[in-house]
Amino acid sequence: MNRNIGIKGVGYCVPDKVLSNADLEKLVDTNDEWIVERTGIRERRVLSEGENCSTIGAEAARRALAHAGMTIDDIDLIVCATFSPDYLCPATACVIHSLLKPSKHIPAFDVNGACTGFIMALQVAQGMMTTMGYKNVLVIGAEACTRFIDYSNRSVCILFGDGAGAAVIGDVEAPAGFLGHSAHADSTGVHLISIDAGGSACPISQKAVDERLGFIQVEGREVYKFAVKVLGTAVDQALANAGMTPDQIDFLIPHQANIRIIDAAAKRYNMPMERVVCNVERFGNTSAASVPIALAEAWEQGRIKPGMVLAMVAFGGGLTYGSTIVRV
Repeated sequence: MNRNIGIKGVGYCVPDKVLSNADLEKLVDTNDEWIVERTGIRERRVLSEGENCSTIGAEAARRALAHAGMTIDDIDLIVCATFSPDYLCPATACVIHSLLKPSKHIPAFDVNGACTGFIMALQVAQGMMTTMGYKNVLVIGAEACTRFIDYSNRSVCILFGDGAGAAVIGDVEAPAGFLGHSAHADSTGVHLISIDAGGSACPISQKAVDERLGFIQVEGREVYKFAVKVLGTAVDQALANAGMTPDQIDFLIPHQANIRIIDAAAKRYNMPMERVVCNVERFGNTSAASVPIALAEAWEQGRIKPGMVLAMVAFGGGLTYGSTIVRV
């Protein structure tokens, strides 16, 4: 059966607690000018005690459901993109399932594509809707990045924040809907972004703790070069799969990692920044949550209107990258 699947509602949730560049100056040898010049970030949100990846993910989901005019009992599947889950097991999607309290035993699982996770989760969800007949799916990008930050590592601690975004996807009226996708992994850079301890290759141990292997490590220069190279490739392939050209994009919604990377993507498509969703200044890099947060915030602000074509694109650890083209 041919189905026209698209976005029916969006929502996002960020913690109330703000960690500014001035706050970081008290923790590590850095300053506001140095951070802004290199990243564009001025502040980021940080989870408080009692908040976790699952709690903000569940709240973003509730807001997306409200925007779609639905309840959790209208949902047939939950997919959560995260690299900073509550636990290695159970899946954060299952914890969110327990918080949302559906009256039926709907499936729930996590996708770990790092910062590309939400793009990949959308693609997986659409595929399962097509093959298994699910009617409405809740796709969440939720991250507790700051729980994995070493605040003595100044090159990494300035980058990340916490947050969650969500989308309800289901059948929509044409011409709205998903138009094209792309997804890739370049494993030659598999260790350029990593959390080395906690898995079966490097279980938690006193040695792992002493060597601080449970924190995010980023080879920033190499990742920057990779991102500038592949973001355009990802969008171009998704556009080709949609049978479209760059001039048909109304808004570019890139992963919010670094303002210089976002600027490079905009210039590639001769797109003014007014048509690029950018909130990295206020939220920093929220990994798999960054694209859905940017999407939901722009929608809430009224910048995104029915009929617009959006190009969502991200890159992340693995190294992964991908893009989704959708008409709202």
